[in-house]
Amino acid sequence: MAAAPVWSVDPRTGNPREQVAVESTAEDVDRAVGAAHAVRDALADRTVRAAFLRTAADLLGEAGEQVIEAADAETALGPARLTGELVRTAAQLRAFAEVVDEGAYLDIRIDHQDGTRTPPWPDLRRYRIPLGVVAVYAAGNFPLAFSVPGGDTASALAAGCPVVVKAHPDHPATSELCASVLRRAAARVGLPEDVLTLVHGFGAGVELIRHPLVGAAGFTGSVRGGRALFDAAAARPAPIPFHGELGSLNPVVVTEAAAAERGEQIGAGLGGSMTMGAGQFCTKPGFVLAPAGEAGDRLLKALAETVGAAGAGVMLGHRMREAFLAGVRERAALADVEAPVVPGADGEHTVRAGFLTVPAARLTAAGPHDALLEECFGPVTVVARYASEDEITAVLSRLPGNLTATLQIAAEEAEGGAAGLLAALTPLAGRVLVNGWPTGVAVAPAQHHGGPYPASTSPSTSVGATAIERWLRPVSYQDTPQALLPPELREDNPLGLPRRVDGRRA
Repeated sequence: MAAAPVWSVDPRTGNPREQVAVESTAEDVDRAVGAAHAVRDALADRTVRAAFLRTAADLLGEAGEQVIEAADAETALGPARLTGELVRTAAQLRAFAEVVDEGAYLDIRIDHQDGTRTPPWPDLRRYRIPLGVVAVYAAGNFPLAFSVPGGDTASALAAGCPVVVKAHPDHPATSELCASVLRRAAARVGLPEDVLTLVHGFGAGVELIRHPLVGAAGFTGSVRGGRALFDAAAARPAPIPFHGELGSLNPVVVTEAAAAERGEQIGAGLGGSMTMGAGQFCTKPGFVLAPAGEAGDRLLKALAETVGAAGAGVMLGHRMREAFLAGVRERAALADVEAPVVPGADGEHTVRAGFLTVPAARLTAAGPHDALLEECFGPVTVVARYASEDEITAVLSRLPGNLTATLQIAAEEAEGGAAGLLAALTPLAGRVLVNGWPTGVAVAPAQHHGGPYPASTSPSTSVGATAIERWLRPVSYQDTPQALLPPELREDNPLGLPRRVDGRRA
């Protein structure tokens, strides 16, 4: 039977644009992984890896007009948004080049022999080595920054791991174009092009996670799809690390004092954040605890005005649009749920933003309203009106893990009055914000983009310098002659790398 075609589809019309490829067979996946595995030693030179990442950033910039045009045609995200995403993606590649140059990610530790200790210490030298071929499952909502040239790929290549990317079905042409740019960058610095390969199709994604030469995987997508791959990674004869970002509600708590102080400002900010990118950010604030009463009413009035003015939007694909509409219908049908601005279909291909409200008391115990505590991907948020701080605490205790959690406080609460709420939010998320909005993830060394399950399947981050640690494992050498040691661990430190020697930073 002939392989199924892979079509690029215009989400603005639902019409096919062009056939980009055919779905990869098991044999295709085996060839792609085998080719990547065969060239893994070519990435051993840190200087060449850093040059590769910088060249990839440069070539992406040079191809920017073509990349943005292709991505917009397949995602409807618009040139302005995609231009910013391209800049971010290039900056991310350059940031990992700096991480490679600096070398601290190797976490080199040397403990010299010490016979005075009980028990005695041998000579021990520890650093991190690459895991091997990394499978990257591209995200749909960020066709650049979390897709073929995105953070998982950049950090894995920085670690010295070849990458096989499973292209997202909603932007296959963009994936092919970006893969060709990265492969060209590899060739320009003298690396084999197969340090990055690309496969297409659902079946290919399953074959990829099962392939015995794949050493780790990174995923950004749905809870259902991510959990299936996570389970498959664990069920292998030799299980592998699976770093998945699956889903996030991104709760917001607005204190009564904050609503009284600046309810209109908070409502407008919430509206802008939850409608950004047609509500398709993984950090969209999807659940809000706001006070009942007059201050909360003013917040909702400003939210309604902002959301109502947002206009119709195109989602990434019709499959996601249908899931959004079904999710809204399910939630809106629950008892005591109201829709001050009704989210839903707007024409044949677009959606309109909206929000739902519910008394927080409906959510303090398990029941049919639990659907409101699950992510609904798209331009909708749920506002739960609380009557007491006890209701806030009760609802927070029932929330799943999240990428972010936000606390909106008044100026008078900044001196410690909100400490209890901040402490209650901290176990729920990997990034906790005060008086901000979670949409927008800075690519910074201190960033953490991950969180308790189902936000992610591991405690690591997919954004920021420490994302490289996902693709490395530590190894120690004991009483090993200097001539046999890797250069990174030799006594004279010929590479000039940062390290700890006998417990002290050297």
